[in-house]
Amino acid sequence: MPSTARKTPTSAAPAEPTDADEANVDERVYAAVSKALLSGKLRPGTPLRERALAEALGCTRGAVRKVLARLGSEKRLVLEHNRGAFVPNPSIDDMRGIYRARRIVEAGLVTTLFGNLEREQVAALRKHVQAEQKAFKEGRREDSIRLAGDFHLLLAEMAGSDELLSYIRRLISNTELYKALYDSAEAASCAPREHEQIIEALTTGKSLDKALAVALEHLDELEQRVIAGAAAEQEVDLATLLNGGGNTAHGHSH
Repeated sequence: MPSTARKTPTSAAPAEPTDADEANVDERVYAAVSKALLSGKLRPGTPLRERALAEALGCTRGAVRKVLARLGSEKRLVLEHNRGAFVPNPSIDDMRGIYRARRIVEAGLVTTLFGNLEREQVAALRKHVQAEQKAFKEGRREDSIRLAGDFHLLLAEMAGSDELLSYIRRLISNTELYKALYDSAEAASCAPREHEQIIEALTTGKSLDKALAVALEHLDELEQRVIAGAAAEQEVDLATLLNGGGNTAHGHSH
């Protein structure tokens, strides 16, 4: 008589991670590292080690490596062969060059949008400024910086040029980081007010020259604060070095 012994069910093999799973991990790691960069707590020249990040974020080193490469392509990190990834330590001339490019591009953007915004677009801009104000009031510095940059990306989207949007996104990635590294937390309150002024100049202003002046003054003031902050930090580093201090977290130069 054939045996009727019940077979022990075999356990199912663990499911292979799907492309969607990997994408979710990548975006989670990207968001976490981006937030750390925009918090201003990582100083210029700070190394970002794959193993430490993978352990802290509960992911593989491969996922971290992909994200660091992505941030490097966005100029938010400096990638050095056989050394790893570092928080950028830009020179003052480098920063001035990026702000100069932003002024040129955004002058064209203001010229394009002046008097041509639809009602729905104006409403979207005002809603965005409200989100900026909320982030500042709640003390979310990294969100304040990100939202301030996103305001300008929103304007670029309204110009209807993918090429322009791609270029200005890269410029803003740089200036967001400069602001996180060198601008004061209190200065985040300026952005929503100045963005409101830009909206008014674009929609109710009678003069394109006035709208240009408002938009470019906004960038000029931001550049001046950032450059002053960078210069002050470099002076502190030099004083530490001359007084026999050890290497600082932001003493790594590129």
